[in-house]
Amino acid sequence: MGVIKASTERVSLSMKKFALPPRSKIAKLPRKAMADETRLISEGAALDEFLDDLQREHQVKEIAGWDTAFANLNRALDGIRPGLYLLVGPPACGKTSFAKQLLDQVAMRNDAVGIFFSFAESKNELRIKTLARLSGIENREIRRGSAYLLHWYGVPRLRGNETEQLSPSWERVRRAAEDARSWLDSIFLLECGAGTTAAALEAHVRETRATMNKQKIIAVIDDCQRLGASDQPLQERLPLLVEQLQSLAENMNAALLAVWPDLRDNGDIAPQTWAERALGTDVIMVMEADPERTKKLTEPNQALTLNIVKNRGGERGKLAFDFLPAFSRFVEAAAR
Repeated sequence: MGVIKASTERVSLSMKKFALPPRSKIAKLPRKAMADETRLISEGAALDEFLDDLQREHQVKEIAGWDTAFANLNRALDGIRPGLYLLVGPPACGKTSFAKQLLDQVAMRNDAVGIFFSFAESKNELRIKTLARLSGIENREIRRGSAYLLHWYGVPRLRGNETEQLSPSWERVRRAAEDARSWLDSIFLLECGAGTTAAALEAHVRETRATMNKQKIIAVIDDCQRLGASDQPLQERLPLLVEQLQSLAENMNAALLAVWPDLRDNGDIAPQTWAERALGTDVIMVMEADPERTKKLTEPNQALTLNIVKNRGGERGKLAFDFLPAFSRFVEAAAR
């Protein structure tokens, strides 16, 4: 299956819950899906059922997909829906922080399960990013107290008056983790190794869905260029990987966000060229620095443009973000 170290954000979840469903249940999944697809239903009957479903939906929706908590991104993408999303950007522009924040916000706003497959950063580093973003305490401060914090988001089981011994900043971190625990119970971190394959990812998505008993799934594959055969040149690897991940997203009816590094030396190449290099994707978002806006920000904050160069379900265009690396947080510039 490949080398993946699995972890869940929740404290009480035991490893028993990560057991794969019985082989008989796994075998039944494709047959059931096939039976549903081949059942003969006339459009007259199908439209009656569809209209009834619409009539039961009383909530007025501004977007068709899942809420990202980014207002401008919601409007551009019409929300997140099952399919393959590609996030491209140069090194050190905050791709991992953006992907983790997006995953967390979709899970929190939509009662969805979030799975973060990491090929580079450890689970503890990802936890620090989340804690910094939620608490407003800088990454480095949290990292200095890692011996105190890092076990299950660092929410210790304190006794008696021990809470009075915490500094105000640590108390903010602890409270932020406690406040987020309800949706963190639906977030899973998995460390991937050199032997990890797309089939291994699919197996983990299936077992997580079975464990959580939720249909909405969003998964991030960070540094996805490390997935699969590493002996191929990077430019040849992308189309093959896109084909595999698109198939996985379709088979699992899940939203997959694949994070890909832009390692080209020539920074003058237009972001639109990525739409031609990854034809099987549903959405392609390309990050690039905005030097002029960055001059107006306090260091080390960065101004970035998110170019939506391909979007099968909505608009193409540009969105302005500010990246606050000390807190691993992205903010839509227009919303500030």
